[in-house]
Amino acid sequence: MRELATFEERLSAWTTETMAELFSLDETAGNLGVTPTNNEKFGDYQCNAAMELARTLKTAPRQIAQDFIDKAIVPEFIEKMEIAGPGFINIFIRNAALAEYLESIEQDEHLGVPQAGEGKTVIIDYSSPNVAKPMHIGHIRSTVIGNAIDRIYRFLGYHVIADNHLGDWGTQFGLMMVGFRSFVDKHALAEAPVEELERVYVASYNKSKEDESWREEAKKELVKLQQGDEENLALWKQFIELSIEEFNIIYDRLGVKFDLYRGESFYNKQLPGIIQALEEKGLAKESDGALIVDLEEDGMPICIVRKSDGGYNYATTDLATVQSRMAEFQPERIVYVTDERQQLHFKQFFTIAGKLGMNANLVHVWFGLMRLPEATFSTREGNVIKLAQLLDDAEERALEMVKASSPEMPAEEQKELARAIGIGAIKYTDLSQNPQSLVTFTWEKALNMEGNSAPYLQYAFARISSVYDKYHVLYPETDLSDCSINIEHEIERRLAIKLGRFSAAVIAAASNYRPNILADYLYELSQIYSSFYQNVPFLKAEEGTRESRIRICRITASVLKQGLNLLGIETPDRI
Repeated sequence: MRELATFEERLSAWTTETMAELFSLDETAGNLGVTPTNNEKFGDYQCNAAMELARTLKTAPRQIAQDFIDKAIVPEFIEKMEIAGPGFINIFIRNAALAEYLESIEQDEHLGVPQAGEGKTVIIDYSSPNVAKPMHIGHIRSTVIGNAIDRIYRFLGYHVIADNHLGDWGTQFGLMMVGFRSFVDKHALAEAPVEELERVYVASYNKSKEDESWREEAKKELVKLQQGDEENLALWKQFIELSIEEFNIIYDRLGVKFDLYRGESFYNKQLPGIIQALEEKGLAKESDGALIVDLEEDGMPICIVRKSDGGYNYATTDLATVQSRMAEFQPERIVYVTDERQQLHFKQFFTIAGKLGMNANLVHVWFGLMRLPEATFSTREGNVIKLAQLLDDAEERALEMVKASSPEMPAEEQKELARAIGIGAIKYTDLSQNPQSLVTFTWEKALNMEGNSAPYLQYAFARISSVYDKYHVLYPETDLSDCSINIEHEIERRLAIKLGRFSAAVIAAASNYRPNILADYLYELSQIYSSFYQNVPFLKAEEGTRESRIRICRITASVLKQGLNLLGIETPDRI
């Protein structure tokens, strides 16, 4: 199907072309397009080109705006234009054009969102837990933000490869080896494998702090693993298999799927080649027995690429990972979703990748940390807020809400509804924030039915579904596709304008790697719908108007459902 041009796109193309023609402008004229307005009193879209051109044309902005309005050939979808303030051009769209656009997006499987990514591959690297450690609250943001970006890019037509870059290599495995052989409880391992592996690691780590011989034994076991010792390799593979199996239980609950599980170990054989390339280009030099890349001229400290003991650092592994991904997938970009503490690492390795001629489009999406008001955590000390427990708590609290609001609902339905509400609440609490903000999670906010929360949006969708269902009970013979949409009431107009901006919200969320832009849009849409619902009759409206409003309801439901799906949040038909 032909992609639908939004009003913003059509208007921007028209104002740019017309300004250039009327005032004999070249390509350096600046931004001559339009932006959406936030207040309908100032039109639906606003053009600030007159201010942009005032210095070039040596004419007052209001005069430029007036000349534009007087001389431009106005497209038929524009109702009127007005000049405001120092020279803003406020543009109002015809109601009939709004109705026509709504009918168009209703027929489009992508709801007017362009397939800008067709033929392009994007790799999104997110979640990335460490093997042999349970996922904790610290993993929620990378997983949820990464998955939302993943879903949004797929919806835009990109071929997305979601890669879970597991922490499956490093010094901790020496401690794991000696600890496992000394401390493992096989019954506990069968019952809760990753929790038992973590207990073993914590016990081994604590002993290493007190016992020098234990630390030395751990180093020997690590060397044996690195050299391919069969027994240690088998044990290491067991740790990975048990971990992935348990991680997948969490991912299933969150509705997250990966295309690849490739840990650090996958790239081990390429590491010497990276070092060789750095040396051949004169980028690496020795320092106190280690090999470093000096990034002082780039405004950063040195980056160690090979330690004095011959081991490799994360930067080396990440360079090998880029090299491998480029060769295998030829991605248009590679996106990494990690917490704010890794900003320097990514700046360093991106810079080195560029110096090596790895012309990949590398993007680091960093985020602030999430905390509970009362909690801090440390994996090494064994004091963590387990992610599984957080999800359990969410479902239990949501179940209490469901039982209170729908006591007549069968128990299994209550449980399934509580799962959707509880998991959605946790996700939305994260995704509704700017990723770079620090998030303090509270149950009061997450499960608030009145504020900007997943339950509020899920309820908005369920309420629309209810209206639609009631209509079909009352008028089962009516085919809505035979009924036209008519914009008559001001609140209908506001809702139509907002629905027409779904495409822009999705694109902005993708280009800025900020799912909260989409979350904000959905919340604003649901608020406008609520006003629509409260201020005009639906089922009791006269024939024709009634069908038009039900169709607008249906389009709103489609946009809400699709938008929440892009955030990984389910939309039950009943709440």
